[in-house]
Amino acid sequence: MATTGKQKLIIVESPAKAKTISRYLGKGYKVEASQGHVCDLPKSQLGVDTDNDFAMKYITIRGRGDILSKIRKEAKAASHVFFATDPDREGEAISWHLYHVLGVSDDEPCRIEFNEVTKKAVQAAIKHPRKLDLARIDAQQARRALDRLVGYKISPLLWAKVKKGLSAGRVQSVATRMVVDRENEINSFIPEEYWDISANCQMAGSGKGKKATFTARLNTIDHEKASVSNAEEADRIRKMIEKDQFVITEVKNKEKHRMPSPPFTTSSLQQEASRKLNFTTSRTMQIVQQLYEGVDLEGEGTQGLVTYIRTDSVRISDEALAALRAYIPEAYGAKYLSEQVNEYKGRKNAQDAHEAIRPTDVTRTPESIKNSLSRDQFMLYRLIYNRFVASQMAPAEYQTMTACIEGKHVGLRFYGEHKTEAGFTMLYEEGQDETAESNEMTLPLLTEKSPVEIVKVESEQHFTQPPSRYTEASLVRTLEENGIGRPSTYAPTISTIISRGYVSREKKRLYPTELGIMVTQMMEKYFSDIVDTEFTASMESRLDEVEDGTLDWKQVLRDFYPEFEKTLKTAEAEVEKVEVHDEISDVVCDQCGALMVYKMGKFGQFLACPNFPACRNTKPVLKYLDTPCPKCGKRLLEKISKRSRKFYGCEGYPECDFVSWDKPVPEACPKCGSYMVEKRNNRGETLHLCSNENCRYKTEPIVTEEDGDSNE
Repeated sequence: MATTGKQKLIIVESPAKAKTISRYLGKGYKVEASQGHVCDLPKSQLGVDTDNDFAMKYITIRGRGDILSKIRKEAKAASHVFFATDPDREGEAISWHLYHVLGVSDDEPCRIEFNEVTKKAVQAAIKHPRKLDLARIDAQQARRALDRLVGYKISPLLWAKVKKGLSAGRVQSVATRMVVDRENEINSFIPEEYWDISANCQMAGSGKGKKATFTARLNTIDHEKASVSNAEEADRIRKMIEKDQFVITEVKNKEKHRMPSPPFTTSSLQQEASRKLNFTTSRTMQIVQQLYEGVDLEGEGTQGLVTYIRTDSVRISDEALAALRAYIPEAYGAKYLSEQVNEYKGRKNAQDAHEAIRPTDVTRTPESIKNSLSRDQFMLYRLIYNRFVASQMAPAEYQTMTACIEGKHVGLRFYGEHKTEAGFTMLYEEGQDETAESNEMTLPLLTEKSPVEIVKVESEQHFTQPPSRYTEASLVRTLEENGIGRPSTYAPTISTIISRGYVSREKKRLYPTELGIMVTQMMEKYFSDIVDTEFTASMESRLDEVEDGTLDWKQVLRDFYPEFEKTLKTAEAEVEKVEVHDEISDVVCDQCGALMVYKMGKFGQFLACPNFPACRNTKPVLKYLDTPCPKCGKRLLEKISKRSRKFYGCEGYPECDFVSWDKPVPEACPKCGSYMVEKRNNRGETLHLCSNENCRYKTEPIVTEEDGDSNE
């Protein structure tokens, strides 16, 4: 390679990242984008030679020829070539392939790495290049080989025995099994009846003024923990309370502190964006990638707004911590800064290779750049920013009260809490997977030995609930807790099991399809290790050992493949052909008159004529709302924009041009009569908001089908 050129060449993955970095480095540098991987295993072949110690066959990816030609030309004219791909295994592998394609000298330290796309970070990285990390590359090769062996060996079996277009994978098959297992738990669950009994109480006596009122719950019966399982028992106890005489026997007043949550990891960001913003995991990653690579800000040019987005770490750099702790008193007041540095521990099996996700500049507030961001970018940046700032704020402080109210046979218990200092909650509170009952209130003045009058006794029947179906957020959390997959794999895994038709997503909940159940049963019978959570988690640990340099990557494959090959041969001989019938719809094909069937394609479910190939008619699956169009009264449809964003429009389009980004609801605004839409507040709770800009009436938080499917 020539070294006479004046410019230095830097190669990154994406054009957006290239544009951002170009602004930081000036005329002495040329920045090019590889558009991701340039080399990979061939699609038409296994690409892993199992007879030759798992030699990998890499080829140039189709369509990358022109890109490589341009990069080669620039490399020949450059004095030095740097690889600035993402700071993870995948990024290291991309750099490694480019390194070999361009013939870079083995003696050249050519790899530069930065955790954020900012001028300071990029310029510092340029000054400290290193050699390629072969251990990290080997870990990526081992993962790629394992995924290829599992996918390319099991998938043809599924095509032959079930139907074409199916696939299996180390992580996707486990994720599908989790959804199937959860459905089995729900189906086998036997609900048990129980009753809640509460008493509206007030302090006894004839003193002037308003008496303190409060609600106490049944606690004991004849000094034993109360448990009420039927209506007769509930009625008996209700009458006992009404007749009994009660006195306060104990009052405990305490102070409670609630600490803020740590800055985001990849998985916690996906979970919180789902709860608070209603984003899918793939949508979250698409938007946060834009924030990381750089956004064109008014008056500043292109700037990387957040640090590296694929991480399982909750730590932040000393420099970022110092800047944050200096900023909080200035922006919010000294009382909102925690007295000591809030320290957080990551998960036990976290790699901790990168910082948590945080804003690159804490003084760049969401509101200050709102006009330069899209709606989704602004909401996600605000979420990341507020969580980061709140992580070093003072704890929220509460005054709590617990009181025991005793009668002759029945014991009641009161608990309440009152927030005395908002602390970090003035800026950020973590969303909840379910609507929980709040104990926050103005505490009554209760004193020991004081008599209590029972105003009213209420009893309410309940039944124990089965475990909740997974949402994307809770599935990501469970995968992470079990050590399955890594931050970069969660979003594509969920997208794959939905697109393959193994799992369907309905009102945020994940349901296994008949196909998903069938394939999982086959995998459990013949490939139990592949769908076993402990086995998959242990394989992730072994890949980490490869990256640490303590395990040979090919040894991982040598240990795995022989037994897998035996299992595969057994399955090929024993698995019988399964007939999978398409679900028939009530939609009539307008070309041949047959009832159309549901099919799964690249972009989700669609309707197709069963007489294919004689009739090739297809139609989209239309999703109607129960809400009439506010403009003409026809039905509203859920639609998807060109940028994959959900919106709502009238079925009478183009005659009626009503559209809304927010989901309209049937109820009209009680204040002005305009239509209302579904919104989520900062706590992730659902409420209804008036669409009239001059009114903006909103309801109290409500439980929707999405929120209240049962306990998470």
